[in-house]
Amino acid sequence: MMIQAILKKIEEGRRFLVASHESPDGDALASTLALTNALREMGKEVVAYNADGVPASFDYLPGSETIVHSLEGMPPFDTGFVLDAGELRRAGSHLKDCCSTLVNIDHHPHSEHFGEIHFVDIGASATGALVYRILKEGGYPISPAVALCIYTAILSDTGSFRYSNADPEAFHIAAEMVALGVDPWTVASGLYESQPEVRLRLLALTLATLTVSACGHYASVTTTLGMMAETGAGPEHTDGFVNYPRSVRGVEVAVFFRQTAPSTCKVGMRSKGRVDVGALARNLGGGGHHNAAGGMVEGTLDEVRTRVFCLLDELLLA
Repeated sequence: MMIQAILKKIEEGRRFLVASHESPDGDALASTLALTNALREMGKEVVAYNADGVPASFDYLPGSETIVHSLEGMPPFDTGFVLDAGELRRAGSHLKDCCSTLVNIDHHPHSEHFGEIHFVDIGASATGALVYRILKEGGYPISPAVALCIYTAILSDTGSFRYSNADPEAFHIAAEMVALGVDPWTVASGLYESQPEVRLRLLALTLATLTVSACGHYASVTTTLGMMAETGAGPEHTDGFVNYPRSVRGVEVAVFFRQTAPSTCKVGMRSKGRVDVGALARNLGGGGHHNAAGGMVEGTLDEVRTRVFCLLDELLLA
């Protein structure tokens, strides 16, 4: 029913906005560009928007050079699609003021019920899978450009098919995209084999902060403002850092602390399944999935770390 409502908006509309959350990951950017490219191929006028732009590791995605980070001075849109955001504020609360209709397409649990159309399936492996469903139900052909984006979204959000959300649909969609011409090595090399030097230098400093709890069930790494200044790296270069402490044997929860200001930290968490880090993140004012979550937390680095570690001790030692 929701898909039919979306298809009706696509059929009737002329001018569209497609947006995703700040500090975009692979699913956010790739699903944005999958829908953007598909709409453009239909002859629609489309603006792709992300407040933080495109990290260099995703510049191989078709249409990535067209993503804008400001909507100032633009005329209103018939329909705005907000993808993978969880909450409207993560994409931009101002988006509702420039769109006649707002559509929320997401797979996060507890996704905020914003917009006139709310297409959320927490069982979907990625938001890219929901874009795929829309295009398939509408009978729209999937071009090589769109296929590359959908494949990237699935690959990215399933951790290269390592996570528990790598369900049969994820493999089915990936197989279909490869059959349509996607070269898996093109995506893998773009995501994992094209790192800028500054990222590795920042990673070296970050790994030196590795801490493992006394119980051995959680571990963390930290990136400070000083480290980024020293290496010349930016926040976009920290994507994936949280996976390193998760790889420690015996660790159930990994935490990545990134200082964004002297009194604010971004906290990212990953779970191997026993601990619901989504619930933990919501306790901190953030959000996310059972196995992947995070948010911005006020306080000095030491204060935030202490607060998070206390919550983890309560969960893991209870």
